[in-house]
Amino acid sequence: MAKAVVPEEKRRRRRPTRSGTVLSEQLIVETALRMLREHGSAGLSARRLGLALDADPSALYRYFRGMDDLTLAIGDALIGQALQGWRPTGEWRSDLRGLGLRIHAVYVAHPQAALLTANRVTGRAHELAADEAILDVLRTAGFPLPDTVRIYQAFIDQTLAFAALDAASLALPRESLSADEDMWRSTYARLPHTTHPRIAEAAHLLATRMVDSAYPTALEMLLDGAAAQWEALRSRG
Repeated sequence: MAKAVVPEEKRRRRRPTRSGTVLSEQLIVETALRMLREHGSAGLSARRLGLALDADPSALYRYFRGMDDLTLAIGDALIGQALQGWRPTGEWRSDLRGLGLRIHAVYVAHPQAALLTANRVTGRAHELAADEAILDVLRTAGFPLPDTVRIYQAFIDQTLAFAALDAASLALPRESLSADEDMWRSTYARLPHTTHPRIAEAAHLLATRMVDSAYPTALEMLLDGAAAQWEALRSRG
């Protein structure tokens, strides 16, 4: 049976760890993010996290029901970072673009954490705030409710899918990542017109574009589609 999480007000009354650190949910999540960045998901465990915090691993269960609960908190913390400083302007396309790029950038900045959390639904405060913001941007712009939900799903799934894809590349060993990127120049650029005419004619462009994320382009395409629908609604209205 999962252990009950101690209410926040009771957590604050806990004495410091052996090194004098006062534990908090935020400190645990920040330490877990650092461990993921340095050691990957294989290096994150209650025992190792306890050692990093100079606390008994059992102390973590006053804050989280288990490591999966901590994983959800890590995912929510990433979304919280993306929301910092973001404010809606009233221009729906600009607002969605800004929010999407922020979410993608934060996940890519924490590739190991992104791989662990991008496919999870946390149900926590920051995720709920982001979902509410996206839905509100679309509804305030005048999209009907069914279209709002459809665009919301495409927007958030696209953002997180690209975040996971790009994070997976960044999480590779440096040598593997360099080899993958060089493949566009060492192999694709040398294919002859006689056997691969379309690749050959595009090789110089592929070598430039394929080493960068396609997310900004895909995002603009999604927003173009939503904008066309918005214009159609206005013309009928």
